[in-house]
Amino acid sequence: MKITFKLFASLTEYLPQQARYTNVIELDVAPDASISQIIEPFGLPEKMVHLVLINGTYIAPENRMTQTLKEGDALAIWPPIAGG
Repeated sequence: MKITFKLFASLTEYLPQQARYTNVIELDVAPDASISQIIEPFGLPEKMVHLVLINGTYIAPENRMTQTLKEGDALAIWPPIAGG
């Protein structure tokens, strides 16, 4: 099934080169693939996977190993944000 995968801020460097400007790629994933399984091939450091949303809904860290997506869903991930 197809989903939209979005990485933000410093995480865009983990996307393929051609997707870094738009920060979005479409992925074909297995219907039973969890969030953790979907992001594993991209090599994101675990401590950098801070805010995870599916279609704008927050997914708590304890649910990321089991939460699956549906056809057409959007998975978005942000790193921790620091500022002043």
